[in-house]
Amino acid sequence: MLNYDEIKKVDPEIYEAIMNEVERQYHNLELIASENIVSEAVMEAAGSVLTNKYAEGYPYRYSRKTGELKYRLYGRYYGGCEYIDDVERLAIERAKEIFGAEHANVQPHSGSQANMAAYFTVVKPGDTILSLELTHGGHLTHGHPLSFSGNLFNIVAYGVNKDTKQFNYDEIREKAQECKPKMILTGASAYPRTIDFAKFKEIANEVGATLIVDMAHIAGLIAAGLHPNPVPYADIVTTTTHKTLRGPRGGMILCKEKYAQELDKWVFPGVQGGPLEHIIAAKAVAFKEALKDDFKEYQKQIVRNAAALAKALMKRGLNLVSDGTDTHLMLIDLGSEEDGGPSGKKMEGSLDLAGITANKNTVPFDTRPPFVASGIRLGTPAVTTRGMKEQDMDKIAEFIKKVYDNYDNEEKLAEIKKEVQEFTAKFPIFDYLRK
Repeated sequence: MLNYDEIKKVDPEIYEAIMNEVERQYHNLELIASENIVSEAVMEAAGSVLTNKYAEGYPYRYSRKTGELKYRLYGRYYGGCEYIDDVERLAIERAKEIFGAEHANVQPHSGSQANMAAYFTVVKPGDTILSLELTHGGHLTHGHPLSFSGNLFNIVAYGVNKDTKQFNYDEIREKAQECKPKMILTGASAYPRTIDFAKFKEIANEVGATLIVDMAHIAGLIAAGLHPNPVPYADIVTTTTHKTLRGPRGGMILCKEKYAQELDKWVFPGVQGGPLEHIIAAKAVAFKEALKDDFKEYQKQIVRNAAALAKALMKRGLNLVSDGTDTHLMLIDLGSEEDGGPSGKKMEGSLDLAGITANKNTVPFDTRPPFVASGIRLGTPAVTTRGMKEQDMDKIAEFIKKVYDNYDNEEKLAEIKKEVQEFTAKFPIFDYLRK
């Protein structure tokens, strides 16, 4: 069983910080849509002796004659990688099985690095990329000017329809026909509705663009068959492994076989060095968990919980972007500054004082800057991992409404926090780690 006895002896300050975080996660309602709670097996793999091994390269090499990928052909730059190869091979094969992919690269340290390698595989600096507007649910690596993506490429943004707050594929098609992108990117960090990847592929084909899908948020739902799978349609698919997929923090790329060699070169040595094999082992464990029937049931519960939470919030008078959700996440639209309510930043802080962890987020056509924002993003993966069901979502909605009604009253927020802690104690986690 995992414990921190050695850390306690060697570094009491770090031990104290870890224990404080254990208590925070135990007591708080974790509603950040991009966070989850991994299994003990995943944590053990992440903390294993594999952290000691350098393994630049891959557990395979491409045949010069046929171009085929073959295992055990000395694809590493260091010796002593025979068992590391076993670990990475298992992660690759499981990832391919889950999503029906022709090729998988499990080495990216993060979703951002996965995106960087994927982009460089199909476009060059200066090329035009059509991607989702950040304030409409996109990600920093989808074109923010402070990201490599916005610095190196000509980013043209598409957004959601002003009336429905959902994708209008005719509008996206018109935008693509206007800018003639080399690459189209879809996927989101704050879009609560189903994405039609087949339509994006049609648009990409019409304008001669490659299609990349960033499925980071919905990978677990896709693995369970609860959201359309982008793999049959996209040239390249990127994802993180730590959101709905419930693995360690890291990234992964899936692609058609024709991109495999170029993609692998861009991951290593293109954008990063030696892989984190202890994290790859943890990914492999998470992938094995994702292949089980109980994982599919878990994902179904995530979606049921999200629908129940959205319904309960709207019943209490809170506005949701697009009036609900099809996935694991939703966005509360708090209104503009003129409406007189809290900003996203203020609401995030008030929720935190009440023991509820969420994040401020822009909403489509937001009039506030991103660091203030007019929305709050919520997700159900972590609370579902704790065992909460639909009836518990109604209680959570009640807590959130109480915070909204008392966002400037610290005394009342402290009272709500006690209620929240009584509630979360019914769904214990990490009992074996607590002081």
